[in-house]
Amino acid sequence: MTDSQKSDETAVVANEEAVEASGANDSEAPAPVENAPVSEAVPADEAAPAAPTAEAAPAAPTAEAAVTAGDTTEDPAAATPAAPAVPRPTPSAAPSPAAFAARPKAPAAVVPAAPAVSAASLAEAAKWGRAEGDGHVFLTLDGEEIAVGQYPGVSTDDALGYFARKFDDVIAQVVLLEHRVESKAPATDMQKTVTHLREQLAERNMVGDIRAAEARLDALSAQVIELEKSEKAAHEAVRASELAAREAIVAEAETIAGQDPAQIQWKTSSARMNELFETWKAAQKSGVRLGRSNEDALWKRFRSARTVFDRHRRAYFSQLDSNNSAAKSAKEALIAEAEALSTSTDWGFAAGEYRRLMDQWKTTPRASRKDDDALWGRFRAAQDVFFSNRQAANEQIDQEYTANLGVKEQLVAEAQALLPINDLNAAKKALQSIRDRWEDAGKVPRADMGRIEAGLRKVEDAVREAEEEKWRRSNPETKARTNSALSQLESAIAGLKEDLEKAEKAGDQRRIKAAREALEARQAWLDQIQRSASDLA
Repeated sequence: MTDSQKSDETAVVANEEAVEASGANDSEAPAPVENAPVSEAVPADEAAPAAPTAEAAPAAPTAEAAVTAGDTTEDPAAATPAAPAVPRPTPSAAPSPAAFAARPKAPAAVVPAAPAVSAASLAEAAKWGRAEGDGHVFLTLDGEEIAVGQYPGVSTDDALGYFARKFDDVIAQVVLLEHRVESKAPATDMQKTVTHLREQLAERNMVGDIRAAEARLDALSAQVIELEKSEKAAHEAVRASELAAREAIVAEAETIAGQDPAQIQWKTSSARMNELFETWKAAQKSGVRLGRSNEDALWKRFRSARTVFDRHRRAYFSQLDSNNSAAKSAKEALIAEAEALSTSTDWGFAAGEYRRLMDQWKTTPRASRKDDDALWGRFRAAQDVFFSNRQAANEQIDQEYTANLGVKEQLVAEAQALLPINDLNAAKKALQSIRDRWEDAGKVPRADMGRIEAGLRKVEDAVREAEEEKWRRSNPETKARTNSALSQLESAIAGLKEDLEKAEKAGDQRRIKAAREALEARQAWLDQIQRSASDLA
């Protein structure tokens, strides 16, 4: 290939690329241009490609269509990354100019209409801005016009409506935020939303009542501050309540741990301490955070109380095990003695020993419930063996004494026939004879012994009372005292009679009355003593 041929091929490739670029430019539509410090993408539901500006050429857009004075172009298609270039095969021969002319042209892009704007929105927007025929839109703010951007290729209403919709979007967010504040929704990020909306209004890339929107944001900011204060106060109240609940848990744990280990109810206290720990874990997991310093201080106290309680519990049960072991050894020694006595036939001695062992058992400390019940069963079994053997021996003896019972019952009947005692000497002689035969009759069964003994004892008591009564009557000292009292009363009565006669002669009624009363009293005493003396005689 000659140098001229290489030059022709290079020119062909360059012309082909230029034609493709021209077709691509023909398919693109110009986008609205906004006057904003930072380019802002048009929302998907609002963005619509506009018709090319009058200045745009079919092959390539002019500089005015791309960027207006001081504006930044917002092109949604510009954000889409370009497809990677496909390697092109090297043509074998340079095409002729006729081939270039015969190539099909790219179809013209169909420009959709701008989104419709309501008449009310346009009327409201017209109060705060205007649009020119070339698509430039201006905002009227504090009596001055500020260029907000350009929407070329559309009517003035559509251009103005596009920037009015941006303001409506901000107002919609303001209304939503007002509803959230009014309903006392969580104030999280509300202040950030207010700041963001302020920044959007400050960009001056929309048409509407900017000052009214800013005033509403000022009011919202104040309301959000109050809402944050209210939430903070409520949070502090909940935090204080949670802190008091945690403090109550710790205080109760410390109270339980501070009890006397010798008097504490370990089962119920251990269960309660576990409940407190579970309550603590639940509060730690789902409760309000109390701050690291508070939680650390309370946890240290709670952990210390649980540690002290656990240490006391281990020490108590260790000592209890030691005491139980000692008590078990002592009771096993008593059981060994009881089991050794269980086969004894020395009934009286063995019964006394069992009483001694029982007294020692009562004074010995208890072992564990399980061990103590088993030990008591062994001790009781040894006693049962002994007393069963003694009962069997007594029953055999009772059978032998049954005949003696009949003899003694006859003697009891004979003794009771002496009652009442009329002749003391005869009764004493008969009772002595009964006693002699009583001893000769022998023993009776144990079950009847008390009844038989009580029958004879009744007659013996009656004879003894008769002897005491006889002695009381024949006692010389008693008789001497009775006679002396009689002599004194008789002498006093004689003197009172003389006093009465003198008082009657004198007619002294007072003395007569006193003498009669004294005489009657002494006479009554005399009669009583005379009856007693008669009984003694």
